[in-house]
Amino acid sequence: MSATVAMILTLAVGTYAFRLAGPLLHDRVALPPRVQELLSAGAIVLLVALLVTGALTEGGGFAGWARPAGVLVAGVLAWRRAPFPVVVLGAAGVTAVLRAMGVA
Repeated sequence: MSATVAMILTLAVGTYAFRLAGPLLHDRVALPPRVQELLSAGAIVLLVALLVTGALTEGGGFAGWARPAGVLVAGVLAWRRAPFPVVVLGAAGVTAVLRAMGVA
């Protein structure tokens, strides 16, 4: 077995064990409400950071204005509770039109 396969299997087992720990320890570990609030806020901050990084950068530099505009349109459509296919097609359409017009 190569080192790569061993590493993948180790990570797979660790991930499964980590996910299994939640349901198994749910009744044994109680977090204070303040810690639960901080964990929720931390998850939101991490998701927003991932969104911003993915929307604004490509290859270590600025991705251009078309992609952030598409993400903005998707955000507005999702906020307005549009169906998911409409959100995706709206974002892709805005991005495609802007790129066709020469907006990088």
